[in-house]
Amino acid sequence: MPVKTFRPLTPSTRYVSIASFDEITKSRPEKSLIFTRKKTGGRNHYGRVTSRGIGGGHKQKIRNVDFKRNKTGMEAKVTAIEYDPRRTARLALLQYTDGEKRYIIAPVGLGVGATLMSGPTAAPEIGNCLPLKSIPVGLPIHCVELNPGRGAQMVRTAGGSATVMSRDEGYAVVRLPSGEIRKVNEVCYATIGQVGNTEHENVVLGKAGRSRHRGIRPLSRAVAKNPVDHPMGGGQGKTAGGGHPVTPWGVITKGYKTRVKRKFSSRFILVRRDGRPMKQY
Repeated sequence: MPVKTFRPLTPSTRYVSIASFDEITKSRPEKSLIFTRKKTGGRNHYGRVTSRGIGGGHKQKIRNVDFKRNKTGMEAKVTAIEYDPRRTARLALLQYTDGEKRYIIAPVGLGVGATLMSGPTAAPEIGNCLPLKSIPVGLPIHCVELNPGRGAQMVRTAGGSATVMSRDEGYAVVRLPSGEIRKVNEVCYATIGQVGNTEHENVVLGKAGRSRHRGIRPLSRAVAKNPVDHPMGGGQGKTAGGGHPVTPWGVITKGYKTRVKRKFSSRFILVRRDGRPMKQY
C-alpha cells in the first residue's frame, strides 16, 4: 500500500502524507458487526480526568473482530477488505458456509475471493489460523494467543509479524516483533502471514488538526508551567528543568522500571527485547 504526498501549496501539505487506501473494497462496515464507542474524554466514572490529552475526535464505531477464530473446520470466503478507524491494520470480512459473517485482521497478500479455514487440519497458508504445534518452523505469524482459548493478544498492529523458532516440551519458542523471545503453549492459535498495511509507519500527520481528529488533545510542556503545577516548572528564564524528568506527581519518567520483578509470566521470557537474557528468580 503506497503513501500519498502532496504539493506544498500550504504549510501543512508540505509535510502531510496519507494512506492511499487502494486495498479497501468496501466503504461501509457490516452493520451486524459494529457498535457505538462511547467517548470518555479521559475521565472515569466520577468525572475526574485520569488520562490527560484525550478528548474530541471523530465519531467511531467499534468493529467486533474475531480474535478467537473458533469456527474450526469450516471454510470462509473473504468478501471485502475494510478500514478500521480504531486500529492501524485493515480488516477482512469473512463469510462462512453457514452464512455467518466475521471480521479478522487482514494479512499481507489476502484478497477478496480467498478461502480461509481455522483449526488443526487447516493448511499453513496466509490467513489460516492453526495451533502453534501445527505451524512449520520459520513461517511468519501474527495474532498470537498467550493463553489457550483466550484469543489473539500479540502481534496485531500494522506490518507486525512473529516467527516460530522451535518447539520443545509442549511449548513453541516465538520471536516477537520487539525482539523478545518467549515460550508460548503450543496449543495456542496463531494466524499465518504478516499483518497488512505495512506502509503505515510512513504516514505523517503533518498538522495539529489530524491529531485532533484522532481525539488527541495538546499538552503543555512541564518546564513551561509554574512550580505550583509541576515539579519541573518555574525558574528564571528558560530552563531544562534542573532535575530528573518526572510526572506532575513526582514519579520518575525515564529509566524507572514499572514491570513487577517476580511476575509469573517472566518465566516464559527467554530473551528480553533489548537482547539481554531474562533473569529468572
